[in-house]
Amino acid sequence: MSSSSLHRKFKAAIGMGPVQCQKQLRLVEARRQMLSLGATVIQAAIEVGYESVSQFSRGYKSMFGVSPSQDVKSHKGSE
Repeated sequence: MSSSSLHRKFKAAIGMGPVQCQKQLRLVEARRQMLSLGATVIQAAIEVGYESVSQFSRGYKSMFGVSPSQDVKSHKGSE
């Protein structure tokens, strides 16, 4: 199967492309690590495969609407 065919089938089945899906899964896992396990922003970013913390923060804010550190602070305040 060609890569373009795989991409089309993946997008039809999942609703997003493979790269977007991978990014979303990585960000959700990083959020889980920070909120449930107490990982720092840097630890979570590195653990899920980001080499740049600023790139991680931009993607996180785009997906969740707040920066990683703001998200952690707001969840600590609601406990």
